[in-house]
Amino acid sequence: MSVHEVLMQVAGWGYRMTVDATLEAISTYPTFANLLARFIQTFATQISYTVLSNVNYQIDVRLARWLLMSHDRVDGDQISLTHDFISLMLGVRRPSVTTALHVLEGEKFIRAERGLITIRNRRGLEEFAGDSYGRPEEEYRRLIGAF
Repeated sequence: MSVHEVLMQVAGWGYRMTVDATLEAISTYPTFANLLARFIQTFATQISYTVLSNVNYQIDVRLARWLLMSHDRVDGDQISLTHDFISLMLGVRRPSVTTALHVLEGEKFIRAERGLITIRNRRGLEEFAGDSYGRPEEEYRRLIGAF
C-alpha cells in the first residue's frame, strides 16, 4: 500500500515490486542498490526543478518543459495527451492549457490536435523553456546514462 498514486502518462509498460522484494534486491545486488540510489538522486533533482518551475515560470514555459520531459520518454515526436490530463499534471485549469498550447503552436514548436501533440521544433522548445529544462536531464545522464 502506498500513499502515492502512480499514473502512466502515455501508453507503455512498467514494473512494480513489493517492498520486501525491493529490500531483498538491495541487500543481494549491490549494483541494483547503487543504480536505485542514483535514480533517487535524479528524481529528487527533477522534483526540485518542478517546484522551482511552478514558482518562477508562466504556464507556457512550464508546459514547454513538461512536453520536453515527455518527449524524452517516448519514441518519436508524437505524444498522446489530452488537455484535461495536461491540466492535471501541471496543476492548472484546462483553459490555461489551451492558451499555452496556442502560444507554443504559434511559435511553431508543436502541433496540437485532439488528444495528440507533435513536437515540431525541439530546439526551439528547449530555448523557450530556458532554465526550466535541462539540469535534471544533465544529472540523469551523468548518473545513469543517456535516455
